[in-house]
Amino acid sequence: MGVVTQPGDSGLGTQSQGFAIVVEGLRKRYGSLVAVDGISFRVKEREIFGLLGPNGAGKTTTVEILEGLRGADEGQAIVAGIDVRREPEKVKGLIGVQLQSSAFFDGLSLLELIDMFAALYHRSVDAMAILKKVDLTEKARSTINRLSGGQKQRFSIATALVNEPQILFLDEPTTGLDPQARRNLWDLAESIRSEGRTIVLTTHYMDEAETLCDRVAIMDHGKILAMEPPDTLIQRLLDKGFHKDRVERSANLEDVFLDMTGHGLRES
Repeated sequence: MGVVTQPGDSGLGTQSQGFAIVVEGLRKRYGSLVAVDGISFRVKEREIFGLLGPNGAGKTTTVEILEGLRGADEGQAIVAGIDVRREPEKVKGLIGVQLQSSAFFDGLSLLELIDMFAALYHRSVDAMAILKKVDLTEKARSTINRLSGGQKQRFSIATALVNEPQILFLDEPTTGLDPQARRNLWDLAESIRSEGRTIVLTTHYMDEAETLCDRVAIMDHGKILAMEPPDTLIQRLLDKGFHKDRVERSANLEDVFLDMTGHGLRES
């Protein structure tokens, strides 16, 4: 389908009002490889926006450009009102980034780590309140190497919230987690959005994107193939005559698992 834009897209300026992110004609090359091929899209304020695609689709490069970690060759990217190509350092103070794999100092407690991150932003924060938001108050004086996988992911999100970001980037936040921890992170994402923040989510779990995202952009070979609410994309496929050999039921095995073992987190 090529580049997807919204009706009336013709530039930035006042048209960016009401949008947390505005991208126009973004392009990034690595030698002969075009990783991001002139894409344009907008993310609304207080939206959970999913960026989906197979490995090598260009989504990681796109996100790194938006985060000010990588420079674009062409195009514009306005993030939280900042032109990220011109002021990449300024935008970093307005966003939070949770990485799929993060490294922290092993010798510091979670409280000390939160205070350290706050100092990097020249902020004074209530570290315990931040840990409470991600259900980690009982681990406040533990070190990172004593946390479970789900706890580590929630702590990574906690550090991304230290600077009270307008936009939070979540990079495959539930990879490798058990069903309870996965559902807990979904609830956490919803609560963060309810505070007025915008979330950009990358995930390989389509059920996660379908549950959480207001809209998704599907990328491949550096282009955006489609950008709509998940239900709209699904209905469009059904309208084309698509059907599965196996009829989906109103519950799945994960629902059975959670019904029998409970939704509560199982953490030591």
